[in-house]
Amino acid sequence: MAITSNSYNIPSKQALSIQISLSGLSFCILQRDLKTISVLRNYTFEKKLNHHEVLDKLKQLFNTESFLLSHFDSVHVIHSNELSTLVPKALFDENSLADYLKFNSKILKSDFIAYDTIDINDSVNVYIPYVNINNFIYDVFGAFTYKHISTILMEQILVIEKNATNTKVYINVNSNHFEMIVIDKSKLLLYNTFEYTTKEDFIYYILFTTEQLQLNPELFELIFIGDIDSKDELYAMAYKYVQFVFFGKRQDHYKYSLDAQPKSNHSNFTILNSF
Repeated sequence: MAITSNSYNIPSKQALSIQISLSGLSFCILQRDLKTISVLRNYTFEKKLNHHEVLDKLKQLFNTESFLLSHFDSVHVIHSNELSTLVPKALFDENSLADYLKFNSKILKSDFIAYDTIDINDSVNVYIPYVNINNFIYDVFGAFTYKHISTILMEQILVIEKNATNTKVYINVNSNHFEMIVIDKSKLLLYNTFEYTTKEDFIYYILFTTEQLQLNPELFELIFIGDIDSKDELYAMAYKYVQFVFFGKRQDHYKYSLDAQPKSNHSNFTILNSF
């Protein structure tokens, strides 16, 4: 999804990506001519906020962080929330966006609904972006593009697993929620998102969902990406119940400056795949 503008843009060879969630904000700057990530910053909130409070946090960062004062030739926004649903492209009708969402999300008549086309899966991802944040980004930069986080996850993982011959369960871990993508023999079997507060919540949602899909925890591969490492209690809990637990790996095409190193090969998966 793109918002366009006729405003004048100062030529630049760098792109900015901003990931928005109610739990935190992430920023990434790509120097296109050098194919180098020069900025990678994550700001985690102490508690889950509402979208008005998140906008206040975003404005504060734009007033205090000098790296956001640069000129960018493109700006990308990633909306991370649970307000999305996937529709087969053959059944998609642009006039029925609210109907697709109302069965699994609480929506208001005033909500703006957007969608991303996922060509690799012949599907359309229908979702509600944070419109107040889109409006702010437009006021600051003019033209920009935006997607839902699940669009990037599904696109990237389907590419990685295009030749898969078994079942893999991807978990993109965030501070208080995670996205779950199940791939069976290179085909998307499921996408969903879950909130958790304890490690018991975390493993319950994974085991319950895979059980509903009739997947054997002794056979499928559980692959972690995002904010998790081998010392994390979430990893230890999963390892108790699932036989094959691995970390994923981004298919990076960039170099990284010294102060923009990701924590691991599987962290910051979505924002680094957003350009």
